[in-house]
Amino acid sequence: MKSKRQSMILEIIAQQDIETQNQLMDALQERGISSTQATLSRDIKQLRLLKELSPRGTYRYVAAGRGELNGNEDRLRTIFQKSVTSLDVAQNLVVIKTLPGLAGAACSTLDAMDIPALIGTLAGDDTAFLAMKDNEAAQNFAKVIEEML
Repeated sequence: MKSKRQSMILEIIAQQDIETQNQLMDALQERGISSTQATLSRDIKQLRLLKELSPRGTYRYVAAGRGELNGNEDRLRTIFQKSVTSLDVAQNLVVIKTLPGLAGAACSTLDAMDIPALIGTLAGDDTAFLAMKDNEAAQNFAKVIEEML
C-alpha cells in the first residue's frame, strides 16, 4: 500500500500544482487512497519532496530529482543562515545583504537551482540583486528566504 500511495503522490504532483498536504490528501482521496496527515508527512519526507516557487508565484511540491532545486536546498540554507544579514523587496527585485565577500556564493547557488520565477542574479561584494518574473514572485521568494534564516 505504501508503494502504491507514494507512486500516486509522485503522479499527482507531476500532473497538478499541489501547495499543501491537505490538497495532496484530497487528491489521493479522489483516487481512492486514504491517508492520515502523519503518514503523508512521512511519505513527503521519504520521497524527498520539495516546495518550489511555481511560475504563478505560488508554491508546489516537486520531486527532488526534478532539477529545479538540484539538491542544493541544504547548501543554500547553510549559505544564507551564515551570510545573509538582511533582505528587502523592491517591486520584482529581491535585494539581499550578506557578510563581505559572500553575495557571489549566494547568487551562484541560486543560479544553479534553476528556479523558474528567478530571471537572474547580480552579485557585488556584499549585496545580491535577484530579478524575479513579477512583484508577487519576489514577495513569495523573499518569504522563503526569511524562513531559511
